[in-house]
Amino acid sequence: MAQTDSTLASTFGKAFASRLERIASSADGVIGYAIVDITSGDRFERLPVTAFPTASTIKLAVLYELFRQADERRIDLNEARPLDRSMAVPGGLLYELTTPSLSLRDLAVAMILQSDNTAANVLIDRLGMDAINARIASLGLQHTRLRRRMIDLAAARRGDENTSTPADLAALLIAFHEGRGLTAESKKAALEILEKRKPSPISAGVPQDVAIASKDGDLEGVRADAGIVYVPGRPYVFVVMGTFLRETGEIQKPLEDLARVTYEYFSRRDTISAYGRKLGPG
Repeated sequence: MAQTDSTLASTFGKAFASRLERIASSADGVIGYAIVDITSGDRFERLPVTAFPTASTIKLAVLYELFRQADERRIDLNEARPLDRSMAVPGGLLYELTTPSLSLRDLAVAMILQSDNTAANVLIDRLGMDAINARIASLGLQHTRLRRRMIDLAAARRGDENTSTPADLAALLIAFHEGRGLTAESKKAALEILEKRKPSPISAGVPQDVAIASKDGDLEGVRADAGIVYVPGRPYVFVVMGTFLRETGEIQKPLEDLARVTYEYFSRRDTISAYGRKLGPG
């Protein structure tokens, strides 16, 4: 973690880091995270470069490639894409429909807002898995790989799992936030899709009136959430990834607790001085 403005603020940050570690280490499984203060660049990390299964957070990479190809005029976001039933998989509304034809933009909304797996597969097929991976690599995401379509159990059993690290997903979110490689229009459109509120560990830990641009995911024994939390004056990136988790009704609690204490930390940093004095509402 980088040095902050004063010894007191640094001590406050260290106490926050200890709270994060206690929550993560008490989980019945393996938890990693990368939390980045966009204002200062300070980072709080646990297993930041360890590869975890991504579940649906890999759809962030699909969304990024979609808008990059649109900016390069390789695709038209209004292009209607008929659904090939051979690509339909459980997990979302499109699986229940017969032969829907949606635009690439609408497929992206379904993929992010409803985590629709069929929509994701149609987009992967249109954009190209190799193209998505090449783009990921060009951003410097060394440990992120899209190896299979959604719900391809045969591929997963072969070891072709979609993987990333907390640090890689944080870097991808910062690329969205900064509009790296995107036109201003595409940056705005992508973030508008990501900001559509949906149930997730981050949402459970952040008040409804605070904007979040995020994507979560879950598989058997796996949970992940990755987002930008727009605390006024103190936005931050929050990525948490968990695996080997026991499937119980409390499986998401460690992720939600991490999201909650992180919001509490950044909301307080926004309204206090470097010496800890409260300067405004919060």
